[in-house]
Amino acid sequence: MSIENLKPYFPWITLAVLVLLVGALNPSFLNPASLVQLVADIVPLFIMALGMTFAIYIGGIDLSMQQVANLVTVVATVYLVQYGIFVAFLCIGAGFVIGAASGWITTRQFVPSFVATLAMGFIALSGARFLSGERALSMNADARDASFGWMFGNTVGIPHELVIAGLLLALAWFLQSRTTFGRALKAVGSGELAAVASGLKVDQIKILAFALSGTFAAIAGLMFSVKLSGGDANLANGFLILAIVAVLVGGTPLTGGVGGVINTLVGTLIVVVIRSAMVYLEVDATMQQMIFGVILIVAIAMTIDRSKMRIVK
Repeated sequence: MSIENLKPYFPWITLAVLVLLVGALNPSFLNPASLVQLVADIVPLFIMALGMTFAIYIGGIDLSMQQVANLVTVVATVYLVQYGIFVAFLCIGAGFVIGAASGWITTRQFVPSFVATLAMGFIALSGARFLSGERALSMNADARDASFGWMFGNTVGIPHELVIAGLLLALAWFLQSRTTFGRALKAVGSGELAAVASGLKVDQIKILAFALSGTFAAIAGLMFSVKLSGGDANLANGFLILAIVAVLVGGTPLTGGVGGVINTLVGTLIVVVIRSAMVYLEVDATMQQMIFGVILIVAIAMTIDRSKMRIVK
């Protein structure tokens, strides 16, 4: 079997090897209860990475996600008492609108997605700072427990965060694999010009992909806020690069058209195992960011489709 044939299985092989290595270094890592809690702790990151998958799957990228999540933590904290559980609709709506705006700027104003989403991220950050008064906010504990206490309980030993993550994964997989929209996403990611020639409404597809990215970022931000019982314009900082790494390491390249949400699940688990190894080996936070930067470069180099980047002379 050639390397090209094995390539789709690289993320799974990498995950298995890493689990065995970390388990050998720290046998307690393989404790089932510890593994369940470890995975539950990274659910917000996984949800953010799921949203990022839609943007990367079409050959774009969403650099606003971290700031959207930050904005939502503030929105949820400020308006929870006033709106109760319905604040979730306000948060998700904000994420959808910001994502759709990024898509509109990219498609209708011909601004590259990394610039459009970066700019929208700055707008979201400014909104978060304005609402929070540039300070960390504490969430009303009674209102939080009444509206979202169910989010972090557990049933027969299964954390509810994992149930939420499973439902969102199932929804994302259904959209990608079982709908006309999902097939259109793949067509756009595989070749935008060919998708246009085949009559697909590429602009609408891309706008909706970015809107989904913003929506998932908002859900992740809401979970951050409820779990940490507060809001801050910097609460989700550091998660953007991890979400991108999770998508790319999972096998969805920046050039799009390949991979998908199941790959992102594997990629997120790889990120978690690597982080656990670094914590066990007492690697300091600064070095961890450097290591993930290197992993990001390697992941791009290994997954990118160079045939889409060749210059015809």
